[in-house]
Amino acid sequence: MELLIPVDTGSKTPMYEQIYRFIREKIKKGDLVAGEKLPSSRILAENLKISRSTVQMAYDQLLAEGYMETIPCKGCFVAGIEGLVSIADPKGNPEGNGKFSDRESPREPQDLPPDFIDFSPRGIDLEHFPFGVWRKLNRDTLIDDNREMFGAGDPKGELALRRAIRSYLHSARGVNCREDQIIIGAGSEYLLMLLARILGPDHRIAMENPTYKQAYRVLTGEGYPVCPIDMDRFGMRTDHLRESQADIAYVMPSHQFPMGIVMPVKRRQELLDWACQEKGRFLIEDDYDSEFRYKGMPVPALQGMDQENRVIYMGTFSKSIAPAIRIGFLVLPEELAEVYERKAAFYASTVSRIDQNVLYQFLAGGHYERHLNRMRALYKGKHDSLLAALKPLEAHYRIQGENAGLHILLSGKKGTPEEKLVALARRAGVGVHGLSSYFIHKEHNHYPPTVILGYANLTPEKIKEGTKRLIQVWKDVEKC
Repeated sequence: MELLIPVDTGSKTPMYEQIYRFIREKIKKGDLVAGEKLPSSRILAENLKISRSTVQMAYDQLLAEGYMETIPCKGCFVAGIEGLVSIADPKGNPEGNGKFSDRESPREPQDLPPDFIDFSPRGIDLEHFPFGVWRKLNRDTLIDDNREMFGAGDPKGELALRRAIRSYLHSARGVNCREDQIIIGAGSEYLLMLLARILGPDHRIAMENPTYKQAYRVLTGEGYPVCPIDMDRFGMRTDHLRESQADIAYVMPSHQFPMGIVMPVKRRQELLDWACQEKGRFLIEDDYDSEFRYKGMPVPALQGMDQENRVIYMGTFSKSIAPAIRIGFLVLPEELAEVYERKAAFYASTVSRIDQNVLYQFLAGGHYERHLNRMRALYKGKHDSLLAALKPLEAHYRIQGENAGLHILLSGKKGTPEEKLVALARRAGVGVHGLSSYFIHKEHNHYPPTVILGYANLTPEKIKEGTKRLIQVWKDVEKC
């Protein structure tokens, strides 16, 4: 068939996105019906007088989201999208904006103006979530009245999913484990509470300061005394750790939240040496967003360096897929895996077998890897847009944490108070978030005034507009 697509070469919207949106809307409206053949990328490129790679990018997105399917030797066809549901956010927008994550920050009031631009570190991009693939996997899971999925299941989680996670962790993160060392649970909070049952009460826990406050709340809620440990540019200071009398250290070596530090190998080895010096010491490695790195090769997980079974590894799919999935996992050292069997194996899994099976198919079918590759490229583009837009502020602000993750930090060189920077930004219709709120005790904040800018849930256009407003209100105050 022939498609007449009104491509606007003068538009700021990329041509591949124009093609993708045009075909997607035609399918959603029913103008293109399931099974209808689409022109090949070569033919459509010739008709539109554009490059074939541009059309292929649009087709790849349609394929990834389940609007299109390919049949070998036959071509591209419209996929069935029965039961398509629009995802609405709390303000009634037809598409969600991705402002969910278990890396929390102070919640914003809901009465914000419509043009408010929030650089929230909580956000992820849900606009490019593969809804079509996820929907199809849900249907496949429940095909033929699969009653087995409604049984209790394994308390540790579905064996097939644990095997798929083990395979992914070994190849992508260098984690060494067996599937019986993996426990699946609904979010990091539950997994930390379960870990408390396994470890027992008589421990003192060290945490990086500033840190992920939700983990701090859970651990103190479980009755553990928590020691805040200062950081230098390499991460948690091991000299302070040795003085703390802690026997467990909670660290984020691949991308520390919120400072964005990627811990070098030497400091990792120092932590492992500390853990091996006395029996009963452990490191909790929270590897929450290691998938997103923009400079150099990925650094393997700390667990992969561990030869003495001292590292408890935690991971989640909240950042890499979607927060609402609420699936995380623990990888226990062999010693603690045995303790789990004695003390906690009677706890039922907190993730439904249906959701676990969908995630298993997503991993095993190669969808997760393709989704990650797509999101890495997308976030890299947003990351680069933000850094480019912030260049006019470089004389007055220092940028940190820009090599990985989904946020950066800006530190003022002239000493303007953090509260003033946040307030000026808000008057300009921009949300930025102060570093001070992430300290266990705010009096330990010896950093210069610093704000955090997350960019994952913003479009490149909003990133540019938001930074333009920040430049207008911040540049003059730093000159004073």
